Amino acid sequence: MKEITTNRIVVVGAGMGALYAALKLAPRPVLMISPEVLGLGASSAWAQGGVAAAMDEGDSPVSHARDTIAAGAGTVDPKVATLVTKEARDYILDLTEMGTPFDRTESGDYVMSREAAHSFARVVRVKGDRAGAEIMAALIETVRETSSIQVLEGTMAVDLDTSDGRVTGIAIQESDESRSAPVMIRGSAYLLAGGGSGGLYALTTNPPRIRGQVIGMAARAGAVIADAEFVQFHPTAIDVGEDPAPLATEALRGEGAVLIDKNGHRFMPDVHPDAELAPRDVVARAIYAQTQAGNRPMLDTRQALGDEVATLFPALAEACARNGIDPAKEPVPVAAAAHYHMGGIATDTNGRATLENLWVCGEASSTGLHGANRLASNGLLEALVYARICAENIERTLDGGTEIDFVNVMFDGAGDAPNEAAVMELRQTMTNNVGVLRDKVGLETAIQKIADLRDANSQSPSFLNMCATATMIAVCAWQRQESRGAHERADYPDTLPGAGKRSKVTLADALKVQDQIRKANQ
Repeated sequence: MKEITTNRIVVVGAGMGALYAALKLAPRPVLMISPEVLGLGASSAWAQGGVAAAMDEGDSPVSHARDTIAAGAGTVDPKVATLVTKEARDYILDLTEMGTPFDRTESGDYVMSREAAHSFARVVRVKGDRAGAEIMAALIETVRETSSIQVLEGTMAVDLDTSDGRVTGIAIQESDESRSAPVMIRGSAYLLAGGGSGGLYALTTNPPRIRGQVIGMAARAGAVIADAEFVQFHPTAIDVGEDPAPLATEALRGEGAVLIDKNGHRFMPDVHPDAELAPRDVVARAIYAQTQAGNRPMLDTRQALGDEVATLFPALAEACARNGIDPAKEPVPVAAAAHYHMGGIATDTNGRATLENLWVCGEASSTGLHGANRLASNGLLEALVYARICAENIERTLDGGTEIDFVNVMFDGAGDAPNEAAVMELRQTMTNNVGVLRDKVGLETAIQKIADLRDANSQSPSFLNMCATATMIAVCAWQRQESRGAHERADYPDTLPGAGKRSKVTLADALKVQDQIRKANQ
């Protein structure tokens, strides 16, 4: 394999965490690995609700942390919740200085929405439901102007190289369908910020490339993975047959939109005292139950927003218009879709993974903030906080100056792209068997099917990464014999008493369980 050595810090990903970390590392030289042109295909750009932060005088970081811990169903690390929420305001101000056009009142205050399980309106938004896209635009413009950051667009990471438990290189290849032979990049340090795994599911709100590859890549190199079984399903993906499914932001329910069935019955007050603003896992299961019962759940914005829905929530309006729906006059069909992975590569409070010289931020990480059920709009906040933490910690470990070398990567040869039919079969397996409602039979079916798909398509490292992440999600879900947060077992409906316990696993551990299940079911 061709090798290139550089003094640059290699950052995998091009979402909010990756961009913010690269800026915080300046003037240290950074090499960003971006599968597409900056701003395209990153989960951060698709985020609608906003950034959670206690900006109002009546609110506080203590209250924000308390809500985070409560939503996490017993597995949130309280120290991490305190760490992240106490600095949230500073990040909003920093993004404002970078040019993010947060919505403001006539008096200049930030406009804030209330989302599920928040005790206060503390979600700072941009143009209603365009927070992710607008924050990303501001960050991208700043990155483009920063001479220490080199971006390799159209490239993706497929393997980590290690020596004695230390990351020493990252193999990359072209990300288009033709794929090239991999090239090994050997940098000074490595930061993974390449997103989560929602795209491993056939019904998802995630961009097409976000299919657990970064988590799986680290797992294949030996990194510990935490909370793998906890996948959050967004209650209100717009159910119009698009892949990925467009998202109807939770902020709509914060503004008074309600959930109804095909007969016009509002069903959430029958399920939870907070009705539409109950925790996401509760609402997702209620939506799923309505779908399974053939009741066609829908989001009704007519009375709460009327014609204003188009100007206040343009992303919703655009998605509806594409599909011949007028949300001002008719309810919008919705379904529960894989949205956010609370699990990921286990990190400490410095953002370090269990492999040396490797840091992780954003959805690819598992910091302990989200527990079993992420509090709405804490995802972008965590990405920002840990991007800076990782940048500062990397800085402390490096010697030398800030001289900049240009990395010239010449790809050649042929690589192995994932078989699209196999990818679709994997995604359908995850939706059918490792989805909103799980049980032993379905999970064992998935675990065996993932192994069969992996064995039949082992030539593609990208597909192996997907299968690694899928295996750990399914195995950890099989091992957790209780229902907790977003993890719901039909055969174990109760939550175990006492404090919740986080799961931590290596791929080697998960593969042993997978082999045992395959043998037992032969």
